[in-house]
Amino acid sequence: MSSPSAADSNGPKSYFVNFNQDSTSLVVGGQFGYRVLSLESVDFLSEIYNNATEHSCIVERLFSSSLIAVVSLSFPRKLKITHYKKGTEICNYSYTNTILGVKLNRARVVVCLEESLYLHNIRDMKVLHTIRDTPPNPRGLCALSSNSENCYLAYPGSSSVGEVQVFDAMNLTAKIMIHAHDSALAALAFAPSGLSIGTASERGTVIRVFSVSDGSKLFEFRRGVKRCVNISCLSFSMCGHFLLCSSNTETVHIFKLEEASKESKKTIDEGTWMGMLSSYLPSSVTDTLSTLNQDRAYATATLPCAGVKNVISLVYIGDGLRLLVATENGFLYIFNFDANVGGELQLYKTHQLDDLNGDQSDGGQKVASGDKAGSGLLGSYAGIVKGNSPGEMSGTESEKVREMERAAEAPPQDAFHFTDDQEYPPLTQNSDLN
Repeated sequence: MSSPSAADSNGPKSYFVNFNQDSTSLVVGGQFGYRVLSLESVDFLSEIYNNATEHSCIVERLFSSSLIAVVSLSFPRKLKITHYKKGTEICNYSYTNTILGVKLNRARVVVCLEESLYLHNIRDMKVLHTIRDTPPNPRGLCALSSNSENCYLAYPGSSSVGEVQVFDAMNLTAKIMIHAHDSALAALAFAPSGLSIGTASERGTVIRVFSVSDGSKLFEFRRGVKRCVNISCLSFSMCGHFLLCSSNTETVHIFKLEEASKESKKTIDEGTWMGMLSSYLPSSVTDTLSTLNQDRAYATATLPCAGVKNVISLVYIGDGLRLLVATENGFLYIFNFDANVGGELQLYKTHQLDDLNGDQSDGGQKVASGDKAGSGLLGSYAGIVKGNSPGEMSGTESEKVREMERAAEAPPQDAFHFTDDQEYPPLTQNSDLN
């Protein structure tokens, strides 16, 4: 269901919406281009950047840096990394199949295809590792920890049951396989620390949180008992104290991650009739009783309509915590949230995001489209003189690598000097990495 104001004569509009890693900005992409909007105020959205030429299906910004990863509707197999402040394309890669997901942190860029994942070093975009022959993943479901010190990647380990494969993206080794659900996975999200992961299955009734180190279950929450739903997004609050869940219903659930309440609940349960009866009942019955007794939502928010995919975030803006819900039909809903009270949240502000035909900013210039997808993975730096021999770095190319390096720093640095050019070899065209 879409709001009438988000439709034109050709029918409802649909957008790609996503928050950056620390939810300080929101990107909105679609057939009319993409915009980057600041979230420093709840009362108005200021535009950071507007590109009216890149008809986009995936747009990812690296924290508050000037680096943006873009996949266009016209070239769904091509990833571009751009420097929006300079209006330049730093590099582009083409893949053998459609790009279904892109994830960034300050150490890695992960590109997800249906049956493979590519891991790049963000500072020079060198391909460090390829995970091939993964279970079919048509929705491009994967998660990358925003914490580059605990740099973990998660993706489905099975297409039929809810197994989560956790991969150490820094050391390039498999970490652990977690059996999270009996049915296939629908959503994944890392906590800000990168040390725990939230999961939901296609049934959509139970949300779980696991430890990345040993796979132990830390929390279990029940979204509802009346019906199965399609989970569209899981997200941890930036403070790490709450887990958010949205679906194709009109309700957003907020669960409180509070270990003390878990221990207290366990002690109480052991002294109740349910705890005593469980020792005499079959495991199937006790599992059902346990399910009915799981922790429920600490707070909820009701959206104006159901059936619209969205992304969610809980962050401090101004003087308080705010629940942000950005929908694919072009709206941003802001709810006030009192962490000490919970309950039903009140809608504070609604912003319409579907005005992508406004004046183009000075950075909204069309960048080179690059080569079409071919055999294997093809990489090239925009602006490279094609006569350069492999291993030779041009001045233009070297500066583009430095731009990547500076933007990936935390905070970004004004200058960087390589000690050895051979450590950062140039990307050559028509390089077959398969």
